[in-house]
Amino acid sequence: MINPPQKGDRLGHYRVDALISRGGMASIFRGTDLQSGCPVAIKVPHPEMESDVVFFDRFQREAEIGRKLEHPGVVKVLPDADAGRVCMIMEWAEGVPLRDVLDAQGKIPQQRATRIALRICSVLDYIHNHGVVHRDLKPDNILMDANDNIKLLDFGIASERGARRLTFGRLTRTMGTPDYVSPEQVKGKRGDVRSDIYSLGVMLYEMVAGEVPFRSPHPLVAMNQRLLEEAVLPRETDAAITPQLREILHRALERDPRNRYATAREFAWDLEHPDRVCAADDAGRKDFGPLPKSKARLAWSYAVLMLIPFVIFVLLLLVAHQQ
Repeated sequence: MINPPQKGDRLGHYRVDALISRGGMASIFRGTDLQSGCPVAIKVPHPEMESDVVFFDRFQREAEIGRKLEHPGVVKVLPDADAGRVCMIMEWAEGVPLRDVLDAQGKIPQQRATRIALRICSVLDYIHNHGVVHRDLKPDNILMDANDNIKLLDFGIASERGARRLTFGRLTRTMGTPDYVSPEQVKGKRGDVRSDIYSLGVMLYEMVAGEVPFRSPHPLVAMNQRLLEEAVLPRETDAAITPQLREILHRALERDPRNRYATAREFAWDLEHPDRVCAADDAGRKDFGPLPKSKARLAWSYAVLMLIPFVIFVLLLLVAHQQ
């Protein structure tokens, strides 16, 4: 097993300078390109993950996606020839995650939130047109500079048109983060561009409302809520949120992906032209709030849905035992 890199280690013509963060499957280091003198970010899998064949394939796919995408809003993956170990060299981008901004400020004024969402739409339009679906959009993966220019990070569970489906042996990671995952991904589907639209809708909701639309101490309950209920939109009691924006959020957060914005460009058009958006009366929206079912039936539905992950876990254990 290869030991984690240490300060001063060289990976090809890159030098490791400092550990920035340690995630569940990989660590991020700040480094230096010894040829240009420019700072870089170095993503290195944890030693125990390098032996996972599926993880290795997905790590390689993430690097390939990053190398082929050329957009100012996407962190560029740089050549890593002669690195001597499995790693990913990326451009160094200054800024703070949108997550930190939301944690510090709670809410963001609608005008600024719309501007940020439009810039994310621009990046999504680009990657979708290049056959890539991110599938894990969340504030942690949006890096912002002082002028609210954004960089999209972490294509670790992204899908690419024509590529075979990959899931990890230890746990399935074709699904995004619970607070931002789309209903179809909760159902186990692979997700498409409309899944990214949904996740961006959740982020825009959180920026203007100060909280995500589905909340529960238990992640499984929050995920299952979006299968059974419509998102409760910010009410007219918050005068800073216009009826037009509530209508845009309603369409972005539709449970049925067929009723959502089909593309990031459509989403952006409404954000840019709110005067052209027909704002419905929230009180008169027939599909607003929980579906019309009894409390007993709703509780039974939650119980059944919460059993699904347990059943999947048992099946994975049985398969692993047989192997």
